[in-house]
Amino acid sequence: MDSAAALKKTKKQLHESGFKLTPQREATVLVLLENEKDHLSAEEIYFLVKQKSPEIGLATVYRTLEILTDLKVVDKVSFNDGLARYDLRKEGAKHFHHHLLCLECGNIEEVEEDLLGEVEQIVESRYHFVVKDHRLTFHGICQSCQKKNKAQENKKTSE
Repeated sequence: MDSAAALKKTKKQLHESGFKLTPQREATVLVLLENEKDHLSAEEIYFLVKQKSPEIGLATVYRTLEILTDLKVVDKVSFNDGLARYDLRKEGAKHFHHHLLCLECGNIEEVEEDLLGEVEQIVESRYHFVVKDHRLTFHGICQSCQKKNKAQENKKTSE
């Protein structure tokens, strides 16, 4: 979905919930769309929105992010750095997507496949629990860091 279509959809979702797409909210949504792979914190979003709308305040960005989270336009996710980060929900996604978090460099990679369908069925039948959503983050070492570590080990053994 392109930015114009995503913005139009967000405007409709806001309107249906009694909110308007103010210029400040629009600037916030545009920043999220332009940086959708970056898992930005509220402060990072604020910094980028401020470049588009210098008059905007941090509290306005926080309120906008909370509204967008409540409307399931964005997902609020926390990784091991303690910061809440914001991730646009993909069009038609039934669930939050999964992440691979590198413990060495901090890189976050998205896994678009829903890997937990069978697990959800087991939870629902065995525990009589209706699953509405799930979040899964794998913590490990990314391919790039593995290569660097191997190169460093090879260098040490050859010395």
